[in-house]
Parts: sequence; structure tokens; C-alpha cells
Amino acid sequence: MRWRRRHCRANVAMLLLVLLCVGVLLMFGQHSWLVGKKGQLARGTVYPGQRAGTAAVTGANHSMARQHMWRDAGASPAPPRPGANLSSLLDNTSQQESKISTGSNASLSEEIIVESVLKVEPYSYIINEANKCQDRDPFLVLLIAVGSHNVEARDAIRQTWGNESVATGSAFIRLFLLGMGEGDYGLGSQVQHAIEAESRLHHDIIQQKYIDSYYNLTLKTLMGMNWVATYCPGTSYVMKTDSDMFVNTEYLIQKLLKPIVPPRWKYFTGYLMRGYAPNRNKDSKWYMPHELYPSKRYPTFCSGTGYVFSGDMAKLIYRASLSIRRLHLEDVYVGLCLAKLRIEPVPPPNEFLFNHWRVSYSSCKYSHLITSHQFLPTELVKYWHHLQSNKHNACTELPKKKV
Repeated sequence: MRWRRRHCRANVAMLLLVLLCVGVLLMFGQHSWLVGKKGQLARGTVYPGQRAGTAAVTGANHSMARQHMWRDAGASPAPPRPGANLSSLLDNTSQQESKISTGSNASLSEEIIVESVLKVEPYSYIINEANKCQDRDPFLVLLIAVGSHNVEARDAIRQTWGNESVATGSAFIRLFLLGMGEGDYGLGSQVQHAIEAESRLHHDIIQQKYIDSYYNLTLKTLMGMNWVATYCPGTSYVMKTDSDMFVNTEYLIQKLLKPIVPPRWKYFTGYLMRGYAPNRNKDSKWYMPHELYPSKRYPTFCSGTGYVFSGDMAKLIYRASLSIRRLHLEDVYVGLCLAKLRIEPVPPPNEFLFNHWRVSYSSCKYSHLITSHQFLPTELVKYWHHLQSNKHNACTELPKKKV
């Protein structure tokens, strides 16, 4: 019995010794394998798709090589499907720039530009006024969208509400925003030569190389925003308006913006458009394809006929636009930029100050409003001069309204 116990103990000891030897051999074997592996990496490992004899890939370059393999394989992620609500539209539109057929709005799809392009100036200047604010910062910059061929409207505005002598004591400048004409109105045409001569005379035109059309009004407005942010960032306020508008510049400056008080920040006002739904009628001027804007409602925006904002907003809006898909409805698009910035347009102190329709003329009414729509150049000159000649007794039979 004792012999059996001794024999069993000897077997266990032998087994433990064998296991110990095996463990030592495994340790040495693994160490040798790792050393060999390191040596192989130092000599240059050949990856799938890489020719033998290429340069060694070590350390951080190893990770870089894998990234190049994925890129070469064409494994870049596909852009996400457009979201079904405003939030996803604002967050993802920079990845949704595929071309979209928009029926008769052919130029719209042509002007959808990817974010990487917009991080530099998207269109080169034909005419620029880079030194317009060099001497001093104006109180107000007027950005006026106008057709490149519409010299009559520009001349009428220069004689009336865009004349810099209107607001004494508060410097403001006007800038006409132009694109490029097509065909007989394009570069090298007589029309373009006339525009350049007009610019040399008045120094109030900026023009870039995009087609001047209604469907590119968003591009025109962003051109103005970027110009302010780049060449006139110290302005207190900016107004964007159209060439067929009557603008009571003096009332705008003295009664609404008030130079005697400190300038506001992140301020945006005009005729507020709340709860508007996209127009899905393909025959409408304001048609909005579901593919471009799938949401059921627009965020609050201000009518593009005339809105006013603090000077700091130009840069903020332009930056926000770099990640939002282009829409041809300029005022809606600016509203999307404001929504992304989480800045809500504020109502003016009087709901009748900004009008996106034509208000029947009387010197009393027009002395207490800021905008009225749909004026021919001849009408603009006629009513402006009448208002100026009667502005001190415009409402002799009615009590004066207060803003």
C-alpha cells in the first residue's frame, strides 16, 4: 500500500515536471515569434493590393496605409437619405448635395454647391467695392437686389431712398447686388460694358459670375452677406431689399434703429412670415419640390422684400449657409439659416412698418412706414419727391403715429 502511494507521488511529480517544461518551451516559442514579427514589419509588410518591394510601413504609417486601402476600394460612405423634418434637414444637408431635377427651375439644380466649395469665395467678383468701408464704419448698409439690366431702377433709387444725403448725421452706404447676364447681356456685351462704366461713376455695384435670375436670388443675397462680413464687418446694421421697393430710409434709421442708442446684437426683423407651408404646385413661382424641402412647414422667416439685421448677423448667416442645402426661395432660405443659428426674428414695434404689398399712397401713411412694394422707377421718383416736400406736415389732419 505504501509502495503504491510512493509510485503515485512520483508519477504526479513527473507530470508536473513535464508540464513545466512544456510551459517554458511555449514561452520561448512565443517570444521568438514576436521578434520575428517585429523584424518582418521593419523589413516592410506586403498588404493585399500592395506590390512586394514597396516602402516599409511602420507605426502611424501602418494605420494610414489601411485608410488608403479603404479609400482606394471606393468604400466612402453614401450620403444619408434626406430627413423628414426640419431638424434633420438642417443637420444633414451638407451631405445631401446630389443633383435634383426641378422641372422648369433648371438653374436651381445647377447652383447647388457642396460645402467644400463654399468655404472659399464660391464665385469670383466681376465688380467689387472692397474699400467702401475703409475710411469709417457706416451705421447702415443697404443691400439692394436688382437685375443686371435694370439701370432705370438703380438710377431711381440713387435719386430717392438710396441717396446717402437722406439721413443726415448717420452714415449709410448702398450696394446694388448683380449677377452676370446671359447671351447679349453677358460678359463682353454692351450691357456689361455699360454696367462697368456705371460702376466707375457711382462706386455702388458689386457683381459676381453667376447667372442673374430669380432662381439665383439666394446666391445674390449670400454674396451681399459675405461682402458685409468680409469688407464691412463694423457696420451697425444691414438692410436687404429689392429694387421695386419704396424704402423710407430716414424713418428706418431715426425711428427703428435709433443711432443714439447702442447697436443691437443678433437682431433680425422685418415682415414676419409664421407657419407657412411649402407650395407643392409645380406651376407656382414659389414651388418647392418635396425632394428639396421635405418638411411640412417653414421656420419663421421675414419677407425678402425688406428685412433688417444687426451687422454681426451677416457673418453668422453666411457661415450657417455653408451647411444648408440651397433653396431658390431666398427669404425662406435665410429663415433656415436663422433656425440653425437658433435666432428667432423679432417682430417690429409696429406691424405696419414693413409691407410686402403695395400700400396706397398718402404722405401721412408713407411718413410712418418703412417698406412698400411694387413700384416702377418713375413712380418711385414721383412719390418720393412728394413725400419729401410734405414730410414736416404729412399728417396735418391726423394725429401722428408713434413707433
